[in-house]
Amino acid sequence: MAERRMFAKSIIDSDMFIDMPTSSRLLYYDLSMRADDDGFVNSPKKIMRMTGASDDDLKMLVAKSFLIPFESGVVVIKHWKIHNYIQNDRYKPTIYTEEKALLLEEKNKEYTLDTLCIQNVSDLEAQVRLGKDRLDKDSIDSCCGDTTPQPTTTQPQKKAFTPPTLQEVQAYCLERQNHVDAERFLDYYTANGWKVGKNSMKDWKAAVRTWERKEKTDTTANTSQKQNRFINYTQRDWNYAELERLEQERQNEW
Repeated sequence: MAERRMFAKSIIDSDMFIDMPTSSRLLYYDLSMRADDDGFVNSPKKIMRMTGASDDDLKMLVAKSFLIPFESGVVVIKHWKIHNYIQNDRYKPTIYTEEKALLLEEKNKEYTLDTLCIQNVSDLEAQVRLGKDRLDKDSIDSCCGDTTPQPTTTQPQKKAFTPPTLQEVQAYCLERQNHVDAERFLDYYTANGWKVGKNSMKDWKAAVRTWERKEKTDTTANTSQKQNRFINYTQRDWNYAELERLEQERQNEW
């Protein structure tokens, strides 16, 4: 890339250029000095920070048509070809080919935007977006020539849980021949939600069987406690009787 940059007096001495603030003009010089051999600058904001320029200075250069901005953030010096002529042995083409493709070079060597090209690109982008939104099976078939119906896969629908009625719970408890209180079972889940832990209940009959097992466990535990109490009471009564017998024998010996 060529190192030297030149400025045409016809541009920098024009009233439009001179009427701009000094900070805007200095930013223009710095952008031009750091542009590539086709006049493109890929870091205008970085150069603004380096030179102490503001956003208004950059906007001023764009408004006065000294810069042409692109959506990519790249800018190009509009009068670059008027300022500079670079010999072929030193010329290095810009890497911003997409941006350059949107430009036209006028007879006076100014860059201008190719409005027809921009319009075609905009129409193409709109068509792509529209195609993505409205693409359906018919359009795919007409494009590819495939009229064979494609199999569709559907996810199996999950059956929604329906809480049981009191009669259903009572009938199931009778079928199981358990001692689960159907009304208490129904009241408990109606008040606390039909859940097992943090998950929604899927089978209320499984919950009934869980209550059934719990009742059996509680019954067994209660029976064991009662037996233990009976044994303790019997042992205590036996100890009292044995003490009375021993006391009676002692008195008889005397």
